Amino acid sequence: MRWLSKFIYHEILGWRAVGFSDFDSVKKAVIIAAPHTHWLDFPIGILLRSVLRVKTNFVGKSSLFKFPYGWIFRALGGAPVQRHENSNQVETIAKLFHDRDVFRMAMSPEGTRKKVDTWRTGFYYIAKTAKVPIVMIALDFENKQNKISEPFYTTDDKEADFKFMRSFFKGVKGKIPENS
Repeated sequence: MRWLSKFIYHEILGWRAVGFSDFDSVKKAVIIAAPHTHWLDFPIGILLRSVLRVKTNFVGKSSLFKFPYGWIFRALGGAPVQRHENSNQVETIAKLFHDRDVFRMAMSPEGTRKKVDTWRTGFYYIAKTAKVPIVMIALDFENKQNKISEPFYTTDDKEADFKFMRSFFKGVKGKIPENS
């Protein structure tokens, strides 16, 4: 199946991955992919993980996991979350990292495909609580590449951490550039 993913990713779509690729050394991480501007971001991410041979998981709104597509999202490593529950989702998700030997959770820091000026902070607190690094992946449709960062560990300076992470994505254009 990997050969098919590589063929589609490289030959048909013309994409390439640049930067960090030693995911064998990072068994646990929060992976943030941005900018998230279009539904095509998801299949690009699925192809990328196959090309890199990286097992990843993701969470999504529970409505995505209903019939008829729910089984596909689960098979791809997804888990539904109830966004409106009064539960501490940061603690719940952080616990998944402690309960598993390998767990790399991919998510969008924007939390939507629309234009946003500020990122949601859940991914940051999940990484901090679980004591795992954040790996940043740019979805650069303009250059048809996924730029991948070295693992980044949060510090005690949230503002500086976010400034550093945002700088990684500076100038990257998503599928819908005006939403980047």
